[in-house]
Amino acid sequence: MSFDLVLFGGTGDLAWRKLLPGLLQAHRHGTLPAGGRIIGVAREELNDAQYRALIRERLAEVDSDKRPSPQESARFAALLHYQRMDLTQPGDYARLKARLDERGADVVVMYLATAPQLFTTACEQLDAAGLATPRTRVVLEKPLGHDLASNQAINAAVRAVFGEQQIFRIDHYLGKPSVQNLLALRFGNALFEPWWRRETIASIEITIAEQLGVEARGAFYDQTGALRDMVQNHALQLLCAIAMEPPINADADAIRDEKLKVLRSLLPWTPERLTQDVVRGQYGAGQLAGQAVPAYRGETGVAPDSTTETFVALRTGIANWRWAGVPFYIRTGKRLAAREAHIAIHLRPTPHPIYRTPLVCGANRLVIHLQPRDGLALHLLAAAHEPRAGAGALDAPALTPVQLDLDFDQRFGAERVGAYERLLLDVIDGRLNLFVRADEQEAAWQWVEPILQLWRQQDARGERPRPYAPGTWGPGAASALVARDGNTWAEEC
Repeated sequence: MSFDLVLFGGTGDLAWRKLLPGLLQAHRHGTLPAGGRIIGVAREELNDAQYRALIRERLAEVDSDKRPSPQESARFAALLHYQRMDLTQPGDYARLKARLDERGADVVVMYLATAPQLFTTACEQLDAAGLATPRTRVVLEKPLGHDLASNQAINAAVRAVFGEQQIFRIDHYLGKPSVQNLLALRFGNALFEPWWRRETIASIEITIAEQLGVEARGAFYDQTGALRDMVQNHALQLLCAIAMEPPINADADAIRDEKLKVLRSLLPWTPERLTQDVVRGQYGAGQLAGQAVPAYRGETGVAPDSTTETFVALRTGIANWRWAGVPFYIRTGKRLAAREAHIAIHLRPTPHPIYRTPLVCGANRLVIHLQPRDGLALHLLAAAHEPRAGAGALDAPALTPVQLDLDFDQRFGAERVGAYERLLLDVIDGRLNLFVRADEQEAAWQWVEPILQLWRQQDARGERPRPYAPGTWGPGAASALVARDGNTWAEEC
């Protein structure tokens, strides 16, 4: 199958840090279909040779395990081409069409790695130029909109040009091997289903933590914040994977139908819950890993009086029979104590304790590690030693925490496929399973919209996000949030 992949924003950070390395890995693994061509599109004045040289230079800066050898780089560069385009100019689209018509590839992928405000313009211009054909697929990067209204407007404009089966709304978390393992854990094993419900599970925690600050993305991040950047998409998609009912099959729409049910079942926000169950934070200046780091408001591109949140913690629930009464906690932030993403499933205590052992924090839980490691840890209690002479057989042993630990990175090693590599191959092959449908996105935006409205009101009253020091786990209010239910975050055990 021949393909042309047109990469709008072909000289941007996303292209050379994520997309092109993903395509390079597929090329290295022999999974990229033969007869492919990658056309970078941007406003710079470059020719094919200059673009290839630029990308080869930048690929030398990526992570060492993804860095190509000179021979690999040369072979991959032969697939790269370039075209200068202004996305607002119809004539530039006509020239792109002429170039694509020269080959008539079986599949044409338009990857919009651009600012979301350009999505509508690009799709309309593609349509006007005759580039929106049945063989065309369009990929939309997040965030798809700034709020519910802008999301609906973008989706309406894109769907006026392309059918839903041609639209690939990408959330790279869904392409991570660890998330695939999460679905396999639930739906490929009979072991977990009997206790995957409220009668056995006390609470569920989703944590996505970063040690880095906003780096060079200050201007973008200051218009986005942690809620839009992480909660509305990544965290809610993880929540859906944990809480969804088993789909009738593995088809894309069967999976997405079940995820949509979860999003529509999330507890609606009330004024009382908004003030009690949501924590907004922003990091200050301090020390992290032995180095001084600036406050968020001192980062390049950030307004000096910014109220943009760099941390969010919230408590919610799902109003259905499986999960009624089980609290779900979501936490994400920058400049935290570690780079760590995990899902911790805390089980209920035994109904009648027969061992005279104090409650051990963190026992009886399943932790699904997503990054930087990919694995599964089951935390249990076991007898520490033999009973003492003269003691009863049951109350004598002291129980101590132990864990069963599965390291999927170690088990599968080089067989692992990166998120963007998997997702890009799925786009070329037309598989929608790991992409987000429009109604899913709209339901997620509807749920976060009241939080955004509350924060706008707080900003108008001069209320600021709660401060926290770099290298911590966020404001103290985040710990208080779970402590009200008698719970703790995983690292506090």
